[in-house]
Amino acid sequence: MEIGIIRMSSKGQIVIPASMRRDLDDGEQLVIIRDGSRFILKPLEDLEPALEDDIRFAEQTEKAYLEFEKGEYTHEKDVDFIQKMKSW
Repeated sequence: MEIGIIRMSSKGQIVIPASMRRDLDDGEQLVIIRDGSRFILKPLEDLEPALEDDIRFAEQTEKAYLEFEKGEYTHEKDVDFIQKMKSW
């Protein structure tokens, strides 16, 4: 097991130590899971397909909610909205 110390920036950014990211490709998506005071970070491709789908759906839902909060929400027919959700 490797242990490293990192610092979070004022923008919420962290840097994974070089020795721990050598097997990761540039632009690779990672999932972070918070379980109480424990954080788990793992490559998105390592997740089971069903969990990966759930996470992508949650990301799209969060994005839509933030757009709504900013007043960027547009009205759609229910059929169009359901079609959009199916594409998520």
